[in-house]
Amino acid sequence: MDKKINVEPIARVEGHGGITVRIENDEVKEVRFDILEGPRLFEQLVVGKTPDESVSISSRICAICFLSHRLAEIRAGERALDIKIGKKLQLLRKLAHFGEMIESHSLHYYLLALPDYLGYPDAISMVKKFPKEVTGALELKKYGNKVMEIVAGRRVHGENITVGKIGKIPSDEELDWIKEKSKELIPEIERGLSVWEKLDIPSYMEEEMTFASVWPEDGTYDFRADTIKISDGTELPADEYKTLTNERVVPHSFAKRCRYKEKPYQVGAQARMLIMKDRLDGRALEWFKRYYNERWHKNPHYNNVAQAIELLYCLEHIPELVDEIKKTPWEDAKKGRDSGKGTGIVEAPRGLLIHHTEVEDGRVKYADYVIPTTQNLDAAELYMRNAVEHLIKQGVEDLEMPLEMIVRAYDPCISCSVHLVKVIRK
Repeated sequence: MDKKINVEPIARVEGHGGITVRIENDEVKEVRFDILEGPRLFEQLVVGKTPDESVSISSRICAICFLSHRLAEIRAGERALDIKIGKKLQLLRKLAHFGEMIESHSLHYYLLALPDYLGYPDAISMVKKFPKEVTGALELKKYGNKVMEIVAGRRVHGENITVGKIGKIPSDEELDWIKEKSKELIPEIERGLSVWEKLDIPSYMEEEMTFASVWPEDGTYDFRADTIKISDGTELPADEYKTLTNERVVPHSFAKRCRYKEKPYQVGAQARMLIMKDRLDGRALEWFKRYYNERWHKNPHYNNVAQAIELLYCLEHIPELVDEIKKTPWEDAKKGRDSGKGTGIVEAPRGLLIHHTEVEDGRVKYADYVIPTTQNLDAAELYMRNAVEHLIKQGVEDLEMPLEMIVRAYDPCISCSVHLVKVIRK
């Protein structure tokens, strides 16, 4: 009997997840990264809506990286309808995107990841010994939020950036504040980066990994493109994203899973940096050279420091970006058609984000979204299994923290405050 299973919604994972490990007679029988939050049906919610409406709906997938979802959906819609936008609007979107990266990376690196490595239960406990690092993290996050507020309209779910246009262009005074404040905050992130060299990075999970990210056509290190680059040298047009993602479902997760050539792969800051490292410059390049080693290719913990280096890269490039925005004249967008297909790819803080849309007579007919965490789940499970196998051979009883640290290294859309691990021994 033939049977066909068609799973359309992609479950978003922020808050409800877990890890189950089953060991029998010192043999690892099962390691699972469980995603427990149910499907939210966004791909069906946008069907029948206009492209502008689908942007507002799909960006509600996440409150932390709403802008990345918004930009990916906008790019998909503009490609589907053959809408050509001017340079000033492109630059304003880039500035807002930098703000989101700064806001998200500062939250993760300082407040969610570093406490694990430094032996603290949370960031508040770090204040006595690392007061400048914690307050610096809050300043950086506040700044990233403000950039999004100014350019995107609000700190969360701003509606200022839409398909082919922007509601309000920031004033010169607002842009000047963004520029000057970015310069002031560079020492804050460099102070945070200096903490990394004092850390002992675990090696018990290491294995060579495949990486994927956007590959900007202008030759810069950026977070938007129409091409995907894989670490094996393969380059894919955005519309051929399924060649990379190959989504499937598994019994223990409401989130789909992705494999490239039947093997796990990884997206995120670490992937971006390994693929685009030759495009780094300035102080960000210096810090990358300072911390880079071959373990970056096989250890997910380096995703944390990659985020911090990206944060610095954004701060360094904001002044010139602001200057270019101010001197660039406005051009109205040009629309080509009312029906078509398009794929928008951007880098969310957590990695490659893909929105595909099909529009017919000005209404969305079909949508497909592939989320960074979806792409990272198999890689995370691989590394967790490696960790368990090595640690039990060493007689380690406490497996919870090592496994939680692997999970958090991916900066997934799951609350890091919950107890993620359940270990069953027989």
